Formats: sequence, structure tokens, C-alpha cells
Amino acid sequence: MRFEGQVRDVDDEVVSRRKRRNMPAPPSEPLTEVRPPVARRSRRGWIVALLVVIAAAGAAFWLHPIQVHQEAGRRGGRFRGGGDLAQPVAVAPVAQADIPIVLEALGTVTPLSTVTVRAQVSGQITQIGFTEGQNVKKGDFLAQIDDRTLNASLHQWQGQLEHDQALLADAKLDLDRDLKLTSNAITQQAVDLQRATVQSDEGTVVSDQAQIEAVQVNIANSHITAPADGRIGLRLIDQGNYVTPGDATGIAVIAEMQPISVLFSLPEDSLAQVLEQTHGNAGLKAALFDRNDSKEIAEGTLQTIDNQIDPTTGTVKLRAVFPNTDGVLYPNQFVNVHLLVRTLTGVSVLPDAAIQHGAPGTFVYQLNDDGTVSVKTVSLGPGNAAVTQLLSGLAPGAKVVVDGVDRLKDGARVTVPDNAAPASETAPATGAAASAKPQAGPANAAGGAPATSATGTPDANSGNGPAVSNNQGGGLAGQGAAAQGDASGQKRHRHHRRDGGANTGSGDNGGDSGQGQ
Repeated sequence: MRFEGQVRDVDDEVVSRRKRRNMPAPPSEPLTEVRPPVARRSRRGWIVALLVVIAAAGAAFWLHPIQVHQEAGRRGGRFRGGGDLAQPVAVAPVAQADIPIVLEALGTVTPLSTVTVRAQVSGQITQIGFTEGQNVKKGDFLAQIDDRTLNASLHQWQGQLEHDQALLADAKLDLDRDLKLTSNAITQQAVDLQRATVQSDEGTVVSDQAQIEAVQVNIANSHITAPADGRIGLRLIDQGNYVTPGDATGIAVIAEMQPISVLFSLPEDSLAQVLEQTHGNAGLKAALFDRNDSKEIAEGTLQTIDNQIDPTTGTVKLRAVFPNTDGVLYPNQFVNVHLLVRTLTGVSVLPDAAIQHGAPGTFVYQLNDDGTVSVKTVSLGPGNAAVTQLLSGLAPGAKVVVDGVDRLKDGARVTVPDNAAPASETAPATGAAASAKPQAGPANAAGGAPATSATGTPDANSGNGPAVSNNQGGGLAGQGAAAQGDASGQKRHRHHRRDGGANTGSGDNGGDSGQGQ
């Protein structure tokens, strides 16, 4: 009985639970939204973000000391001119050389003769006797115009001439008979009339001869020949077309190619020195360069100067003549003209890179024996793109700074790299700039200072490292040590390049010498 009572109680409990499950919730109880647990996931995201920030801070801390050190090295290389450290510079001596004074201008190739071949008579073109682009000589056959009508006119006038000549001969016979008769047989009036008839017939004969000559000229003009030597252009009319003397296009154009001229203009301020050299009818030498002004293509002489200055541009036109035997010059070609006015022989010259302008005027930095520099004002004459004539201010053989002048002041200590000394001692042989080849040696292998040119200026492409510019060069003292650094120093250099810094051995890495040691 107890067991049956327990079973009944369990059944009642199950039924009551089922009823509660199916019954709606009372309105007094609020509905609660069941949300997934996100606390653990949110906490995990904060941990990951914190780890990323810590990693970024560690990388910045690892790279920061090198960047700060390199920035300090740059500041030291740029502004240590007033300190105790010597500035690496390139120098060049005041030398004796020849300076060609050259005037440069833009010019256009112009033929000395340009002829448009046109028809002189009307008619149909029956033959073309030239090839486009052919070089022709004066008198060469070019084209033929139908001349049958002209030949018929010629025969007509020749017959008329014979008729009039016969009339003239008969009139002359009558005049002779009248003159032989006595005065009683014929009157003087009849004699005068016969004499006038003879003169009239003579005029008719002369007119007939002129007509024949005119027709002969037209027949000759129907056979068109080259009026001048030169190169013939494209054919402007084809065979079979009817041409007249009034046609504006013509048949072809002939341009004289050998010799050929170049027209160019110079400022009126340069006219005086050109006239000074041409008073004795001395032909000045002119050289032509291509459009890029890099390659010389022809040499000739100045032929003439225009008789007036253009008031709108303030320039005067000049013409130079060139043989053009190789045919490199072409009409309307754009060229650069270099007119050699004169040559200053055996004068003292300064490299243009050494010349500075400031409060003292025109000055240079002279290298003293004690390793310092001093400001020297100079007086200059004419020059070219490489050197300028030195009139006064320096003694021959004095050494002047040609690179690194922007970091110097009067009395600053400097040093000249060993690999730049031989090039600096070389005097410029001519007025034109000639770059010296890089010198082999340990200094160049370690990325030392670049070799200088013949004028003392550094060669931008010499050595293994980039050339030192006016804003760089502070790293010359530390480049040799940087090349001998350990593996860790090289690793830091690689990181520095990845971050946007300069390459190893450049002038900006002057402070890296301590890093590599």
C-alpha cells in the first residue's frame, strides 16, 4: 500500500509539471531575455590587443636608439662647422689654362637657295623625269609639257616670215629702179613712197622673227629642267594634269643642301664683341650641336650679320655657313649654335664650383697651410660652364674649396680626403670640363669621398658610394669605420634602410662609425 501511494504521488507530480509547462506565464512576471555569455570572449580580445601594443612598443624601443643616433650624426655633420671637428672638403688649385669664349644660341637650318619649279606655259604634263628626294644638278630634266601646239605656231610664224621677206625683197627692187630713172620719168613723191614701203616691210620681217623667238622660248619652257643644284622634294603634281603659269603649288621644290646655312639670333649686348672680331673679315668658327646640346654634328664659319636689330626682341640675326658634305643638316632642323668669339690663352682660372656670392661680394674659400680656410674676395673675368678667368685676389697655385663650401666659415678647420688630393692637384688643361675617372684604392672600396674632376669638382658617379652634395658629406670621417663594423652594426644598417634612411656609406651616415665598431 505504501508503494502504491508513492507511485501515485510521483504520477501527480508529473501531471502537475506538465500542466505548469503548458500554462502561460502570469502577467505579473517580467519576461527575461536569455543572452549568451560574452564576458569571457570580451576579456580575451582585450588581452590580444594589449599584447599587440606591447609588441609595437618593443619594436619602436629597439629601433629608436639608432634613429636618434643617426639624427644626431646628421646634425653634427651639418652644423659642426664652428666646432672642433674638421670638415671634409674637396679643393682645386688656381691654374693656368685657355678659356674659349663661346656664345650659345638656338638656330634653324636654312638652305641658301630654295626654288619652286613652276610651269611657264600652259599644257598637259606628258612626262615626269625625276624621282622624289633625288639630288639634281642645274639643267637636269624634270618634266615635259605637251608642245605640239607650240610647234605648229612656230611653223606658222616661220612661213609668215618667209612671205614678208619676199615682199621686202620686191620693195627693195622697186626702190632701186626708181632711183635709177631720170627726174623727168618719176616724181620725187613716188620715190619717197617706195622708200617707206621698204622700211615697212623690214619692220614686218623683224616682227615675224620676234614671234618665232617667242614660240621657241615657249617650246624650251615646255621642257622643264632644274634651275639650280639641290635636293628635290615630293612631287606636287602628277603626269597627265593640265598646268598653267598661274598655278601656285608648282611641280616640285628644290632646296640647296651643300653648302647650307643656319640662322640664329644673339642678344644685342653680345653684338659688340662679335663685331670686334669680325672687323678684319675674320670668319668666326661656329659649331652645331643636336637638339639636346650634347653631340657636335657640324662645323662651319660665320658668314654675315644682319644690318639691324629687332626692336621687339632686342636681338640681331646672324648666318653661319656649313659644308654639309655628309648631309646631316636638313632644312628647318632645330640646332644649338656655339659661336667661338675668342680664346683667352694662358690665364689664371677658377673652377665655377668654388665661386661664392655673399656680403663680402664675390669670394672663395682658400685652403691655408694650417688646415683652415679663409675668405678671399676675388675679381673675375669672362668664363664658360666649367671655369672663369681670375683677374685678382689669389696667387697662382692657391687651393680653393670646390665642395662643402656651404658648411664653412672664415677660420673653419677642414680636411682633404687622400683619394681626392691627386685629382685636386690636377690643373684644368682646357676650358671645357672633363670628369676624372674614379681612383681605385681602399678609400673607394670603403665608400670614401668621391674623386674630383679635372677642375676640382667631385665626380657624381665616382666610387662605390654617392657623390657628396652641398648638404651632405658629414659622414666621410665615419665611412671607413662603418665598412669595418660587425654583423650587428650591419643588421642595424639594414633596418635603417628599410625605414627610409640613407644607404651604407652615404654622406648622411656620418654618425654610424660608432655603431659599426
